[in-house]
Amino acid sequence: MLVVRPARPADLPALERLAGSATPRLTNLPAHRDRLEERIARSQRAFDAEVEFPGDEHYTFVLEDLERGEAVGTATIRAQAGAQEAYYTYRQETLIHASQQLDVRREVPTLSLSHEVSEASLLCAYSLDPHYRGTSAESLLRRARLMFIAQYPERFAEVLAMAFPGYLDSEQQSPFWNSVGRHFFVRDFQEINYIAGVRSKSFIAEVMPQFPLYLALLSPQARAAVGREHPAYESAVGEMLAEGFLRSRHVDIFDAGPVVKGERSRLESFRQAAWHPVRVRPAHSLPDAEPAMVANQRLGDFRCVVARYALSPTGQLMLSPEHAELLGVEEGRAVLVAPLALAGSELDPGYDEGEL
Repeated sequence: MLVVRPARPADLPALERLAGSATPRLTNLPAHRDRLEERIARSQRAFDAEVEFPGDEHYTFVLEDLERGEAVGTATIRAQAGAQEAYYTYRQETLIHASQQLDVRREVPTLSLSHEVSEASLLCAYSLDPHYRGTSAESLLRRARLMFIAQYPERFAEVLAMAFPGYLDSEQQSPFWNSVGRHFFVRDFQEINYIAGVRSKSFIAEVMPQFPLYLALLSPQARAAVGREHPAYESAVGEMLAEGFLRSRHVDIFDAGPVVKGERSRLESFRQAAWHPVRVRPAHSLPDAEPAMVANQRLGDFRCVVARYALSPTGQLMLSPEHAELLGVEEGRAVLVAPLALAGSELDPGYDEGEL
């Protein structure tokens, strides 16, 4: 049985393992014991704090396999991406170069340094044990954060964002970094990625060029990498687009990976979530039903599991004693429920209408 819950100090060895095995290595989840220990402590403070509006809170969750007795996945929410320092991205734009005398008009794509994403809440630092990929555990860990945000909206921004790792070549190098960032730092992509994770990305933005980058001047490989996710994250991007996120014009300043954004009110997990009182029944007597995410309403003891969306004629959610105990709920207590399956699809791969 799997459950998403807040991280605690005992999870540190598991977080080290997950950070070290992440493919590709994540800037926001460095395999650095002190930083991971600090991450857990910071998360505990966030869960304990009384919060009226989003700030510098980081909420770190783990996916625990109760049979194994260890965390097999982790994911984080940053309440405000740029609360301490600006969250930098490159924004894709178009400049028009025209001359009436020469009868020339060219639309030239550019990248401009931006910190517009700073106000959004950031879903980040996702890593899952390879044995659980391709199962419902992926969606549970990724989207349980939305179930948490839905219950405590005052803690988060109206706009949510996710930055996905960008394309790397067969040697695990970033064509975009080699065409842009490497000219300003005498370090390869993997090294600078680790340094930024242990420190911050602000020093990168301070040295990177402040003027627009003309894509035509970059290598063909770098241009092809802009807005392209790492192959290991193709299904994840598809799921978030089905959730209601949209591709934005923003890309990561390191590897040009895509940044998707979504207004909370437009996301499927928020639109379809409903409160139901619990009715406890033996597992063998529960009717067949589609799987759903079920979350309790306890801030510091938040729990989210996958269970059948089996409703009684009076609208009660029928849970097994095992699930009720895991969630820490008694009969009659309300839980938040949202379908695990997403009906949406990537109908429009374009940019968000408001260019948020």
